[in-house]
This record gives sequence, structure tokens and C-alpha cells, in this order.
Amino acid sequence: MTVAEPTVADIATEPVHTRALVIGTGFSGLGMGIELQRRGVDFLILEKADDVGGTWRDNSYPGCACDIPAHLYSFSFEPKPDWTYMWSLQPEILDYLKGVTDKHGLRRYIHFGAHVDRAHWDDAEYRWHVFTKDGREYVAQFLISGAGALHIPAVPDIEGLAEFTGEAFHSAQWDHSVDLTGKKVAVVGTGASAIQIVPEIVDKVGGLQLYQRTPAWVLPRSNNPIPARMREAFGTVPGARAALRTGIYWFQEALGFAMTQRPELLTLGEKAGKWNIRRQVRDRDLRQRLTPKYRLGCKRVLFSDKYFRAIDRPHSELVTDSITRITPTGIVTADGTERAVDVIVFATGFHVTDSYTYVGIKGPGGEDLVDRWNREGVQAHRGIAVADMPNLFFLLGPNTGLGHNSVVFMIESQIRYVGQAIEAVDKARAQALAPSRWAQDTFNAELQQRLTGAVWSTGGCSSWYLDEHGKNRTLWSGMTWQYWLTTRSLKRSEYRFSGVASGAPVGSSPRAAAG
Repeated sequence: MTVAEPTVADIATEPVHTRALVIGTGFSGLGMGIELQRRGVDFLILEKADDVGGTWRDNSYPGCACDIPAHLYSFSFEPKPDWTYMWSLQPEILDYLKGVTDKHGLRRYIHFGAHVDRAHWDDAEYRWHVFTKDGREYVAQFLISGAGALHIPAVPDIEGLAEFTGEAFHSAQWDHSVDLTGKKVAVVGTGASAIQIVPEIVDKVGGLQLYQRTPAWVLPRSNNPIPARMREAFGTVPGARAALRTGIYWFQEALGFAMTQRPELLTLGEKAGKWNIRRQVRDRDLRQRLTPKYRLGCKRVLFSDKYFRAIDRPHSELVTDSITRITPTGIVTADGTERAVDVIVFATGFHVTDSYTYVGIKGPGGEDLVDRWNREGVQAHRGIAVADMPNLFFLLGPNTGLGHNSVVFMIESQIRYVGQAIEAVDKARAQALAPSRWAQDTFNAELQQRLTGAVWSTGGCSSWYLDEHGKNRTLWSGMTWQYWLTTRSLKRSEYRFSGVASGAPVGSSPRAAAG
């Protein structure tokens, strides 16, 4: 007798129970899974796609690479001595994540094709009920989001886009079936993706139009393969790889010091950026249009020794007039000019400061987290836990992104902190914990105060780091070692425990050790 496969409707009637539920399989989700596995905590990971990798799976555009050296942009507990490039390309990073997944046997914990849609806290059960878009339900004591902020492509709402007869796609949804050879290609945006895409496609296309709203600071950097003997030394000479990683870390931290405490020091980088333009662009007017008028670091600092040369090609055009509409065969700018185009590539970044609005989360008493953050601004305690939202954690949450160093370092601090939170619940013989309002408000007030002097607030630009009110809700306010210190141990006094068993110890006063 043949047994029929269960349908989505069948699955939806049987909630899946687990102790901890993790969302996403990028660095955050996979790292959290390894930490939970190490601690012996039952867990599952929900992934909306059909494979692991997060942003390094989604972004496969030509030239995609990391702008932090690979020996630092990797787990400290899973070193890879044989990185091919100092700044690794997307395929190698994705292979690394797949290798980590397989080494730790994480695939058996991952439910693919599970796009989380909403979640609510059950006050009586002390459990999160999480629902996917296809109707599946998961019940968990702890809910941990590893989705990050760079996963929802931002495509501008331009009049006429739906009527465009050519091909149009976002850089994070690159259509590899489209042959760009000999075609008129428009790249909209001049951020991190465009800086990598433009040099890779310029020799293939028949004409390149680059639509720039604000020029970027692009510093010179070559990325030649690491010599084979050096790669071998990193794997065989004791301490060689660790010394390299340490050196890279402190070099990056020096940049962070300038950005957060001494923005005036960034003028040295600005000189390098201007030199990078002068040596590659012959036309004076074009050089002026490519030179930023804000301080280096105010927007994301980019690196390339080929980008400006690609713009200076005879068949390339830099367009600085704003786009007003798209016709079936071209793009019209504010000066009334229509340029014919066959393919449009939107290198326009992601929904960052509003990414939280894409998943509905309701806490105790049905309080809507989206409504709260819309009113108060996106904030969390130590960038991880949310006041009065029990057992809810965000990895790379509010104000834990970086403008100067490896976010993997931040992720490792956070997964350790979440592990400690789960351990604290068990030690208290409780069901849940959440930071107090006092602790969260104190932490964020100090953080925002430090940010007022940082380059992102004083550098004279607007960026995706800032929310609609001009508040920086994205980046950490200091050095990464300071974040490591502030998260190295969970302070019970900053938390309130609930569902405590009779006779069990309870937490200290929430005011005792917040800071």
C-alpha cells in the first residue's frame, strides 16, 4: 500500500515543538545553532530558502565579495587557513558556510522553505507560537532571529517600472539567465554592490549607464590571490594564522576609533580616496561629480582599484540627474532626457531600519512589537533582547552593525550571550526572562549619547544607518572589544524572570547592575 505524502494542510494541523527556534541560516543562525548544540539545548532552524548561506547565498552578482579580510570574516572556532583571497569572493564564503553546516551536522535541524510570517507569545504556556507563510506552526520556549537586516531588497517605486519591456532585477536577485553582452545596461545606485558590479560587466556590455544620487568614498585596494606557500603556512606554522587574524582585527579597530571618537582623523582616508579618483579618471568634471562632499565614513566606506576606471570608459556614462520615470524602453531623468536601455540593475540596497516590519511579533498581552518600535524607535537591550518581550532575541539586532570591522565578531559575542540567557532561565528554575525597561532605556540612552559625536551623525550625509527621524539605529557606538566586554556575561539584575518554580531563586533588583 502506498502512503501519500503529507500536504501543507496536514502539516499545519500538527505544531512542531522545540525548545529554541532560530530564524535564518547565515552566519548568525548557523553560529547560534552550533552554540545551542554545544549546550545541549533542543532547537530547530527555519530557513525561507532551499539552502543555507543567508546574504551570501542570495547575493551572487558578478564581483560579489566581502570588504573585511576573510581570516577575520569567519568564525573564530572554525578557522579556514587556506582562503584563496584576502578579501574573499562570494562563492568561497558560501562554500565555507556550507562546510560549517555539514561539519556540525546542522542540516538535520533545518527546515527549508519555512518563511516566517508572524509569531505571538502565549502568556499561559510561556511559549512562542511561530507561523510560516505556508501555514506551518512551531511552538518554542525561546525565539531567536538570525535574519539580520540585509535580506529584504529595496527596489525604488518608480513610475512606469511595471511597463518596462526589458529585463529588470535587484542585485540581490541577479538573473543569471540574462546575457548582458552588447546590451545597454543601467545600474541604479552607487553603493557597495554597484562598486563591485560595474567593473565586472563594463567590458561585456554595449553601453553602461550608472545612475548616482550621492557619490561614495572608494579607497584603492587590490585583491590578488594569496600565494600558495602563504596559505600552506597558515595551516602548518603554529600561530601564523592567529597572528594574521589578530593583526587584521586591530587594524580595523583603528579605523573604528577614528569613526567613533576622532572623525577628523578620517581626512587621511579622504586624501587616498581623492587620489584614487585622480589616477583613474581623466575628465575634471567627471572627477568632481564622483567626489563626495561629506566626511569619509559617514556612509559605508568602499574599496576598489577598478571602479573609477570602469566609469571613465568611452561607453560608460555617469548620470547624476534623478530618475523621474521609466518607459517601456528607457529611463527618463529630471532634465527630461530619455536614455534607451535593455537591462536595469537595481543596486539600491536593502530595507534596513524598517526590516522589522516584515514579521509580525506580538508579545505578552498581545503587544505588537512593530507598533512599539514605530512609536519609540528600534531598540533592544545590548542590541539583543527586548524589554518585556520574554525569551525573544535578535542577532545583529538594533545598533550592533558595524562600519569598520567584522560583524562575525559581533555575532559570536551575541550567540554566547543568548546561550547565557537560556542558562540563566534554567538556573532560576523559571520559564522566561526579559530585560527591564530601566535596563534597556539606560543602555540605549548611553549608546545614543556616544553616537552623537560619531562620523555617522556629524559627517554631513544621510545614510541607511539612520532611521526616518535621523537616529542611528543600525551601528554600534564604539569599538568591537567594548561590545565584547558589555556582553561577555549576562547580568541577572538587568532581567526580570517569569514562570519561576515555587521556592526557586529570583533575579536581583533590575536597577542593581545595569550599565
